[in-house]
Amino acid sequence: MRLSREVKTGILAIGAILLFIFGYSYLKGTNLLEKTRTFYVKYDNVEGLAKSAPVTVNGLIIGKVTDIDYVSDTGKLVVEFSVEEEEFQFSKQSTINIYSTGLIGGKALSIVPEYASRNMAQRGDTLLGSSEDGMLTAVTKALGPLEKKVNGTLATMDSLLISFTKLLDDETREDLQGAIKKLNATMGSLNGASNSLDGLLRNNSDKLDRTFTNLDEMAVNFNQLSDSLAQLETGKLVTEFQTVISRFESIASGLENGEGSVGKLLKDDKLYENLEGASRQLEQLLQDVKLNPKRYVHISVFGKKNKEYNTPDDPDQ
Repeated sequence: MRLSREVKTGILAIGAILLFIFGYSYLKGTNLLEKTRTFYVKYDNVEGLAKSAPVTVNGLIIGKVTDIDYVSDTGKLVVEFSVEEEEFQFSKQSTINIYSTGLIGGKALSIVPEYASRNMAQRGDTLLGSSEDGMLTAVTKALGPLEKKVNGTLATMDSLLISFTKLLDDETREDLQGAIKKLNATMGSLNGASNSLDGLLRNNSDKLDRTFTNLDEMAVNFNQLSDSLAQLETGKLVTEFQTVISRFESIASGLENGEGSVGKLLKDDKLYENLEGASRQLEQLLQDVKLNPKRYVHISVFGKKNKEYNTPDDPDQ
């Protein structure tokens, strides 16, 4: 069966129209050969979301944004997106989140599935929408408090600098300069003292060496003395010392009891009285010799007879 030229021309025209429609839809992001499900979500602000933006779940691309329309009576934006027919099932309570894919990657949709509900989303349902801050927005929000702190710190520093400038008047600056000069002079004196000390140590290094050598020898001798003291029979010394103390106690007890000559001398009252009387008579005798020496000493050059001794009326004379 041969087709006429008109039929062939009609078939080619229909094929061209179908190819044009398919190419146009493909360029718009719609593949007519794929079975997809279409859903809707409303936003107050799509934050730069564009058509053909990917739709993901846990980072896996399962669809794309097909259209974004403006609702004039409410001022909201309705985003239409498609998901492959049997690729992924989720409930109607799932959330469609707008997120940033990177610094220059633009915006995309992410399905946050809700598995607890059994009410599965059907083609044409309107789902809940949400959005998260982009990276630049998050950084800007994070830098906001820091900016306030930096501004506060700068204001404080500015106040401190003003106060410091007011404090450093001409007189204060002159005082500081004088103090720095004195500090330099002090450092010079310390440097000279350090040099003198270095010279002193250098000149007396031999003496210092001998001194330290003597100290070492003294330490060795002290150690030897300590060893010698440690080797002494301490117990024997303590015993002998206790024996000596016991003897002293015995002697003291004997003296206390009037034993021996010394004890009798200390305890015999009669002997004490005799000694006291003898001492008194000796004192009277010495006084009489001093007052009447002629009674006891007779010097006769020509043989003169001695006078007889007459006892004085006053026995004390």
